Amino acid sequence: MGHTALLTPPATAAPVRRAARWLPWTVVLGVTAQFLLRLWLFRYHSAPVANPDETGYLVAARLLAGGAGGDLTGSTFYRGGYALLLVPAFWVTDDPETAYRIVSVIGSLVSAFAFPLASALLVRLGMGARVACALGFAVALSPPALVFSGFALVDAVLPTLVLGWLLALYEHVRRGAAGPGMTAGALAGLALATHLRGTVIFAALLLAVAALTLLRRLPWRPALAAAGVAATTGGAGTLLNTWLAGSLYPGGSKDLSGLAVTRMTTADGQLRALAGAAGQLWYLFASTWGLAALGMVALLSAAWRARRVIGPREGGHPATSARASLALLTLAAVLLVVTAGIAYTSSAALPDEHRVGNYVYGRYLACVALPWMLAALAFLARARSRQHVAPRVKALAAAMGLTVLTGALAAWHAGDRLTRYAFIPFDFPEIIFLTRTGDRLDMVTATAVALALLAAMTAAAVRRGRAWLLLAALALPNAAFAAHLAPATPQAAAHDWLPNPPHGPVAIDNQVSWSIRVALMHRVWWTPLTRFTGAPPRTACSAVLTRGPAPAGWQAAGQGRDWALWTNPACAQPGKASR
Repeated sequence: MGHTALLTPPATAAPVRRAARWLPWTVVLGVTAQFLLRLWLFRYHSAPVANPDETGYLVAARLLAGGAGGDLTGSTFYRGGYALLLVPAFWVTDDPETAYRIVSVIGSLVSAFAFPLASALLVRLGMGARVACALGFAVALSPPALVFSGFALVDAVLPTLVLGWLLALYEHVRRGAAGPGMTAGALAGLALATHLRGTVIFAALLLAVAALTLLRRLPWRPALAAAGVAATTGGAGTLLNTWLAGSLYPGGSKDLSGLAVTRMTTADGQLRALAGAAGQLWYLFASTWGLAALGMVALLSAAWRARRVIGPREGGHPATSARASLALLTLAAVLLVVTAGIAYTSSAALPDEHRVGNYVYGRYLACVALPWMLAALAFLARARSRQHVAPRVKALAAAMGLTVLTGALAAWHAGDRLTRYAFIPFDFPEIIFLTRTGDRLDMVTATAVALALLAAMTAAAVRRGRAWLLLAALALPNAAFAAHLAPATPQAAAHDWLPNPPHGPVAIDNQVSWSIRVALMHRVWWTPLTRFTGAPPRTACSAVLTRGPAPAGWQAAGQGRDWALWTNPACAQPGKASR
């Protein structure tokens, strides 16, 4: 791969001083443009569609803001770190639609900051500031950073959090300073409080800091500061999640940990977990137009070659000239550990819901997609002469082989379940874009198109004017995907399929579909839904049941395909009945 092309020191002081004049304005304008594009893409999005996930986070945020909670017993436990970020939406308004739109704004804003963080990471990978900003802007518009930014999902903010964490960890190792280490620790603790994927990030940080300290590559005081802040932040998040679990899951949550242990301790379970991990890796590669696969090959190859570049130590620690190489070795190692850890553990814990997404899925690894893409772009953009072409062609071939191999393993294990099981378009936005097929998974076409795009970007990079040709080759499919994602004009009269109960206590029969019950939790903002079996409680002002005979003494107030709304005449609270 030609020495360690990715392992180069940052730009010199003079270019940094010149960049200081225009860089702040570039960041402000770039973040604003990224933010406005996301607002436009999600302008018609006014209610949760990915349930129970979105409603789980929204109800937790509403409860933390002092509003009504709910009963999510039996659902997956949604951690409170992300819900804390959404609390201001419920301070501003009680209206569910308005609150959801504010949540979309919050996610879009956090996601927009992937641009400056991506640019900063490219500079650490040896690129000039101008090219780094241009490519960083294009990467921040790639599908993994764009698809979920307008939803009430932790995936709206995780890509930005991971980029910030990697940058802080890089600076912690390069400078041996406590400040960046404490930032990395705080972000790792926040990730732990936010999602199960954050557990892998948290563990990777502690392992990296411990290993570097024991090997005398990192001073023990800054390392202890990083670990201490991580433990403090993670501990506070654990306390928050314990309280949320007792408040919102009184009957317990879905036992995903038990399923994961079962899978990890049996031969069939291991095959399921490993094949599912391969399916997630294939999706990661395809959804980044092959760049994540190339970045994995390039960064790990460069890190392997750089193990001899670390150099001698000064006073028991690496010399200054070797710290950048050590920092990038650490970045490559933790990124690989986090990627493999998330893919494996999430596949092991994923129940079989008879959907194609149980075997090939992209959302869990979207949080690590941007760093791998950035590694690929830094590798491609540094093809400065003909002698650099051959290593890039070899890396391209290796990336193509890795993509085909992971896809073949996932398809072999899943077999005809990829055609028999339910294909949910929400699970496959990038694949649908690549194949133009919205009712089934076409892995062959998606692989072919993604690798063709990767070959085009590689060809653009090795020609004269390579960086700007590479930018165009990346920006075109990203712009096309954004146009594909853009919503059509909404229809004038959308059918409202949920009950609209009056104010006052609301009860819902346990026999009513979970999809109605969960969605209604967000709509009914003034009171928690009371779940019951048999006759509705007399303390309720309204009750939602499956369609059937009227409960004794209750009055009909509306009905849908799978539900009927009844009101209690004895309730003194007035309200407006459902349509």
